[in-house]
Amino acid sequence: METLTPSSAETLAAAVVTTLAVDADPQAREASIFYWERGLRHREAVVAAAARTGDAETGALAAALRQSPADPRRHHALTRRLVLAAGQHPTPGLSALFELAWRAEANSRLGYHLGPSYTTAGRPSLTREELGERPGGPRLAEGDSPEVLVVIPFRDQGSGRRLRNLLACLQALRDQSAPRGFYRVVVVETDVRPRWREAVEPYADHYLFAHKPGAFNKSWAVNVGVVNAPGRAEIVCVLDADALADRDFVARNAARFRRPGVMGHLSYRDMWCLDETSTSRAVDERLWRGAAQADADGLRAFVLRRPPGCCVWVRTSAFHRIGGMDERFEGWGGEDNDFAYRMDINSAFDHYDDPLLHMYHPSSAVLREDGELVNAHIPALSWGPSETPIGDPDRFAPQPAAADAS
Repeated sequence: METLTPSSAETLAAAVVTTLAVDADPQAREASIFYWERGLRHREAVVAAAARTGDAETGALAAALRQSPADPRRHHALTRRLVLAAGQHPTPGLSALFELAWRAEANSRLGYHLGPSYTTAGRPSLTREELGERPGGPRLAEGDSPEVLVVIPFRDQGSGRRLRNLLACLQALRDQSAPRGFYRVVVVETDVRPRWREAVEPYADHYLFAHKPGAFNKSWAVNVGVVNAPGRAEIVCVLDADALADRDFVARNAARFRRPGVMGHLSYRDMWCLDETSTSRAVDERLWRGAAQADADGLRAFVLRRPPGCCVWVRTSAFHRIGGMDERFEGWGGEDNDFAYRMDINSAFDHYDDPLLHMYHPSSAVLREDGELVNAHIPALSWGPSETPIGDPDRFAPQPAAADAS
């Protein structure tokens, strides 16, 4: 009888190892609390099944992996044992483990990548000070009219780790195969003061400050950038400040708009959320060693499956046609999905499978008591063009005191 469960021992073994690692690794939940919670029930079933396979060696290796989920040797040892056992008439317990692991993988949006050469040994964590000492790189020349506008919304009210990531992001964007005059990079910092202006300006083509106390509003910050950036770009790229772009990033994505009818796309399917060690290694390879992209064999990442928003490319006309991003969203959660949904039903919106590395920072996501994201109360697809202009940089600015009528 036909079944949707794969017959490949390697595929099933990988499902077991990935599920056990995601469940045991304390940083997996931090990568996406929402995805982690949604897959918990399926992972718990796999953990229980791994302890009762009837194969002592498999059980011992599974327990060892859970004790040290970031050790490539333990991943390899359990994978090898599972493949071998699968080819030797597996016990009913092992067959049940494979079935549950595949069910967990099929219902999970959180995967795991551990390169064979990953290690926590080596250089200490990269700092914003180190990145701030690097040259600014080539700037736009006077008279350039870029076709592409890259908008990066940003806030860092903490220790500067988000700033560290932004500086790496900006410097990777200065090292592109596309002609420098073809694209403009704009950073929109929203805060109660321009906290990091001096650190950012050497690496951005244009810096915008927009006063915003309280929760971060990504949607409004993006709209501010699109509306108030200089020039008249044909294409907008909304890019997360934590993304580390490869050298062909701009050229590859811009070329996709040369096909007829294309109005926008997500450049990736899965987002690799790097840990701190892998972030430092990837940035070192990409910037200091001049690699076109970081080597995946040395990285550890929590793989978010199909998360919209970290890197979206759209025609400027399509962006305005749907009213930009929904400025009612406050805090983190849901604004990217909403924008992707509205693009998809109003435009020819494509999806690609490019690599997307997300540099580490402590999680900002918060769930409500009912397990939903903080903006779950906003009706989907309910934002659109209105008489009120989007992207007003003074929307949250302090209002001058009214004059004394007396």
